[in-house]
Amino acid sequence: MGTTGTGIGAAAGAWGRQLLLFGWTQVRCCLFAAALFCGMAASTLLPPLPVARYDLLLAYGILLTAGFLVLRWETRGEAAVIALCHLLGLLFELVKVRVGSWSYPEDALTKVAGVPLYGGFMYAAVGSYVCRAWRLFDLGLTGYRPRATAAVAAALYANFLTHHWFTDLRWVLGALLLAVTAGTWVTYRVGERRHRMPLAVAFALIGFFLWVAENVATYLGAWTYPSQAVAWQPVALSKWLSWGLLISVTFVLSRPRRTARRPVGHTNARVSAGPSAGATAGRTGGRTARTGL
Repeated sequence: MGTTGTGIGAAAGAWGRQLLLFGWTQVRCCLFAAALFCGMAASTLLPPLPVARYDLLLAYGILLTAGFLVLRWETRGEAAVIALCHLLGLLFELVKVRVGSWSYPEDALTKVAGVPLYGGFMYAAVGSYVCRAWRLFDLGLTGYRPRATAAVAAALYANFLTHHWFTDLRWVLGALLLAVTAGTWVTYRVGERRHRMPLAVAFALIGFFLWVAENVATYLGAWTYPSQAVAWQPVALSKWLSWGLLISVTFVLSRPRRTARRPVGHTNARVSAGPSAGATAGRTGGRTARTGL
């Protein structure tokens, strides 16, 4: 009995350490997003200034991006992916603001067609999270269908732009995304152990946390939905589905195209199921995580 209790206690302790390390790695993945949200929060506390808040946030986002590159917390390749996410996000914003899906009520010199240029940094933050997750979680994929997944992701992005004028196909495309990712597993490293989860589950989990982040961002006045014009209220739960589908676009853009060579002496870590919350998509094969943040 004593031996059994000791074994259970040791197993529980090991899982506890895994969960703590998993959580810490997630914090490191979210570093850019956390810094961006802190800047948004701080901007709401500023006294009246001759510079518009949206313009200050744009300057802050640029400095933040430069800082990550200088400190080598992101590589040039990752910065290029994040910049592309920023541009795609701005295009998304231009369409959505024009049709009245949401708005940016404050004035700014750096607004184009009602969209402040800092708005793309929200999408850049998502790109930063996924890029950092590739490294820090040493992500891998099994059973991945790159061409089919990329085609569905592109169709989803286009549908979110065009459904205001044409038929909304998100449910059909969502079903297709489930079909092309069926049997695809994400593997990720926590310490010396590897875990795995279905890719579709990873999309759903990331979508949920992005929906939570969107609630925080709108509360801080980053943008405003029509339902929040009079007073803030939670973002519609349906946005969870939207983010769960759109994250496929970021995943396709950020997936490394080459398998990195493992260092001499590297051994494969054990693969198990869980902890799963918040893990993101991966690639074929693993990659040794970089040191530091």
